[in-house]
Amino acid sequence: MPRTPIWKSIAATLDAEIAADLYRPGDRLPTEAELAARFGVNRHTIRHALADMGARGIVHSRRGAGVFVAARPLDYAIGRRVRFHQNLAAAGHLPERTILRMETRRSEAREAEALALPAGAMVHVHEGVSSADGAPILMFRSVFPADRFPDLPAALTETGSVTAALARGGVADYTRAVTRLTAKLATAMQALHLRIAEGAPILRSVAINVDGAGRPVEYGHTWFAGDRVTLTMTPD
Repeated sequence: MPRTPIWKSIAATLDAEIAADLYRPGDRLPTEAELAARFGVNRHTIRHALADMGARGIVHSRRGAGVFVAARPLDYAIGRRVRFHQNLAAAGHLPERTILRMETRRSEAREAEALALPAGAMVHVHEGVSSADGAPILMFRSVFPADRFPDLPAALTETGSVTAALARGGVADYTRAVTRLTAKLATAMQALHLRIAEGAPILRSVAINVDGAGRPVEYGHTWFAGDRVTLTMTPD
C-alpha cells in the first residue's frame, strides 16, 4: 500500500497549526532541531517539509534568523488617488515607513521627462521601505522637482507623509496621471529590505502624480512584495 511521505505529513501538520492561528503571520517557527525532536525525524526531513511550505508561500526564511509564517496578502488600492497610510489604515493595518535615502541631485533624463523639467534640473529623491503591521510590503523611490518644492525633504522627514509634505508646498490635492505595472524578480538588495528570497516575484509600479492643473509633482517607482499584496483597481 502506498504511504504518505513523512515530510508531507509534517508539512500538513504545520499547515493546520498555522490555519488554527497557533502560529500567526510574522511568528517564527521552532528551529529545525526542535521540529526534528518533536516529530522524531532527522533535520533533512524537516528541511524538506519547510521547503515545500516555502514554495507554497506559507512560510519564508531569513538567513540567520529562522523560518517565519508569511503574512496574508493585504489589499492595496490603485486608483487616481493612491495614499499609502490611508490605504492601510482603512483596511485595519498599522502603516510604517522607513527612509533609506533622501538627497537632492541633478535629474536623470527619464526623471526630467516625467516631471516636465529641463534636462539636468535639480530633484529631490526619497527612497524607503513601507510596512504593514511590522512586515515590509514595498520599497519605493519618489522623485520631486526641487525648485518647486525647496523645503520638501525637511517636510518629508518631519511628517513621514508625501501628502502632508506636498500640502506644505502648496499642493492641496494630487492625482495619479498614469500607472505602469510590470512583473519583476527581486534583486539581492530588494530581497534584503523586503525580507524575501532573492529572485522572488515582485510587482513594479511606475507612476506620475499631477496637481490640479495637471503639472507633474511626483515620479515614483514602487516594488511590491508579490506574496504580501493584492493590488486592486478602484474607479476613483
